[in-house]
Amino acid sequence: MTRAVLSLGSNLGDRLDHLRSAVATFGESVLMVSGVYETPPWGDTAQPAYLNAVVLVGDVAAGPYDWLARTRAAEQAAGRVRDPERRFGPRTLDVDVIAVWGDDGEPVLSEDPELTLPHPRAHLRAFVLRPWIDIAPYGRLPGHGWLTDLLTSGPLAAEVAELSPRPDLTLESTP
Repeated sequence: MTRAVLSLGSNLGDRLDHLRSAVATFGESVLMVSGVYETPPWGDTAQPAYLNAVVLVGDVAAGPYDWLARTRAAEQAAGRVRDPERRFGPRTLDVDVIAVWGDDGEPVLSEDPELTLPHPRAHLRAFVLRPWIDIAPYGRLPGHGWLTDLLTSGPLAAEVAELSPRPDLTLESTP
């Protein structure tokens, strides 16, 4: 079985519904879902706040590019429109493949521009790492180290303080 960590984010429309629909899209592949966090926009600050979460998925028949195809299908179903002028601009739904592990439990590494694994900027994003800790308290980002170490050192330590847990908002891990 391959497993993947997927990051979900939404800051347009019914943000929670977009996240819930994304989780439902992955159906029985969903193994665990993090809590929901409200986060300031990253990279392009002239936009509304995001809701973010992380999902652990697993499937015996899925490879890294299958996870990528499924993330894109979820984005398309949410009406995602990519604006080439605003790479980090607002979106109905953003689903990123953060890391993938093969049948042998080893991380999949890829330098393909279409799917770089692990995600090339995950180690810089508190809105990915903090929810990931919810589902993997002793998790490691391949090639970068322990999630807790990444969050407590350097520039991310200040960003963690800007994340707002939203226990009033929940995502279901079963369809």
